[in-house]
Amino acid sequence: MTYQGWVVNLRMRANANKRSWFMTLVIIFLHCSNGVVESAKVPALFVFGDSLVDTGNNNYLTSIAKSNYFPYGVDFANYGPTGRFSNGKTFVDILGEMLGVPYPPAFADPSTSGSRVLGGVNYASAAAGILDESGLHYGQRYSLSQQVLNFETTLNQIRTLMGGRNLTEYLGKSISVLVFGSNDYINNYLMPSIYSSSLNYNPPAYANLLLDHYTRQLLALYSLGLRKFVLAGIGPLGCIPNQRASAPPDRCFDYVNQILGTFNEGLRSLVDQLNKHPGAMFVYGSTYGAVGDILNNPGTYGFTVVDKGCCGIGRNQGQITCLPWVIPCSNRNTYVFWDAFHPTQAVNAILAQRAFNGPPRDCYPINVQQMTLIY
Repeated sequence: MTYQGWVVNLRMRANANKRSWFMTLVIIFLHCSNGVVESAKVPALFVFGDSLVDTGNNNYLTSIAKSNYFPYGVDFANYGPTGRFSNGKTFVDILGEMLGVPYPPAFADPSTSGSRVLGGVNYASAAAGILDESGLHYGQRYSLSQQVLNFETTLNQIRTLMGGRNLTEYLGKSISVLVFGSNDYINNYLMPSIYSSSLNYNPPAYANLLLDHYTRQLLALYSLGLRKFVLAGIGPLGCIPNQRASAPPDRCFDYVNQILGTFNEGLRSLVDQLNKHPGAMFVYGSTYGAVGDILNNPGTYGFTVVDKGCCGIGRNQGQITCLPWVIPCSNRNTYVFWDAFHPTQAVNAILAQRAFNGPPRDCYPINVQQMTLIY
């Protein structure tokens, strides 16, 4: 269904079903008590994914995939290192600001309970993948399937807090962001000596395996009541410092980028299929296209360094990622990559902006801002 069609259809519903006073009071309480928002566009933001959007879940797990130390968070004012794999804010931090909601707290944080969960929760976990085995060599992590189970735990809390009143409306208006797939390649498929099962698949078959698993979990979240989903595609992994370190000089690792095509194209097509479900609103974020544009036209965005990390060790500052004793670059806003794997806050801001109000080539079939207008 087109955006205009959604609007007409759902505005008719809105006229027949006025928003309850209870939901209004919940939202006012939430955002005033967190001191963040006066005009929230959605009641809650739920985040599922990997280290690109992890806000500290791995701090509480037995994992070597952690970033709870300086210089991580060096530009995250008043926070410092929180477990975010960036010099500052993540993509979802900035998107949340645009939506007018507080930063969703990490699920594993013991303080994430009570009314704090009503504004949303972050379930993302560094090294996590669509497949349960992806990232296993890093230790504990919440895979996609475990994150869905973790959401069920939160949902039980929300159901108790709301007393069953207007839960359907609350979930239907909330937005869920999912960022998965990178670890299924760089920490699974591209490491056959560790993950030998990947040898059973050629690139298209492996992409379809991922999409099949992804679809099942997305439908599980839909069955639990969530309706608005932002599905981020995989960016050009062959151009991150870690992969450039193994590529010819001054080149991205072309093979890595090429094998991502089937997954990204399949995810975009999956959005069309999933939007046939009643009330569903899935959108595809073209991370590959957005980051590719930045890498191909860095000067347009104010970047001068596209081939190495701001904080790292070895070739392209990408063979070993940012460690506590490594001194990061001082001109971080001119770097595309913060460490061996992750973008800088400056790039995250661009990606969030393009997801929020970009054209269909950035966010298909509608953008996040348009999603908020449909109820």
